[in-house]
Amino acid sequence: MPFFSSRSTSPPPTTTTTSTTATPTRSRTLFSRRRSTSTSPSHTTTTTSPKRHSLLSKTHTEDASIVHARERVMSAEAAEREADRALFAARAAVREAREHVKRLEREAAEEARLAKIKQSQAKAIGRRGKALGRHDHI
Repeated sequence: MPFFSSRSTSPPPTTTTTSTTATPTRSRTLFSRRRSTSTSPSHTTTTTSPKRHSLLSKTHTEDASIVHARERVMSAEAAEREADRALFAARAAVREAREHVKRLEREAAEEARLAKIKQSQAKAIGRRGKALGRHDHI
């Protein structure tokens, strides 16, 4: 459906006829072809000028059902745009939540790795500590 269409019928084309008697003329421009151009003795121009309407003022009345249907379509389009925005926001929230969970899992794995290293170092120190005190029984 074209946005800028006219609903009225176009008027019949207007015809302008000019009669001139001229000799052939040669164009003297830099990029012109080297040929002579002649003007015809009778030149006819046909133009059609459609009736134009302003977009802001409505000179014709519309049916109430058409106006109501247009308003309903416009409100449905607005609701659809709002639903699209909500869908994009929900998808972004889900993506951020998944990234947050993955980040927590990586942090927990790193903390577990560091805890294992700390535990093995504590065991090594504990073994060395058991060897202490062997000279107490004197």
